[in-house]
Amino acid sequence: QVQLVESGGGLVQAGGSLRLSCAASGNRFSINRMGWYRQAPGNERELVAAITDSGSTNYADSVKGRFTISRDNAKNTVYLQMNSLKPEDTSVYYCSARIASIRHWGQGTQVTVSS
Repeated sequence: QVQLVESGGGLVQAGGSLRLSCAASGNRFSINRMGWYRQAPGNERELVAAITDSGSTNYADSVKGRFTISRDNAKNTVYLQMNSLKPEDTSVYYCSARIASIRHWGQGTQVTVSS
């Protein structure tokens, strides 16, 4: 059974940085696309950033230039470096991994940015 375990969330002041990590385990097949989504109360879950197994990336316009997604294929781990954080980045961040055409989700980690 595939498991995605996130870490690195927390409370930070505006302008600060956080690094999220997500490690996948239990997969029999290689991971195609990994990504980070976020969902604030009352809002729909939205894509923050994604990366393919070949390293191609895409970002939400709201985080371009501030967030960087990367992955270590050998460790089945994806990272999200978040710099210049803003209060509007406050949300629960979810890791996602697509394996054999099935999308798997982590349990979510809270990121809170104070003004």
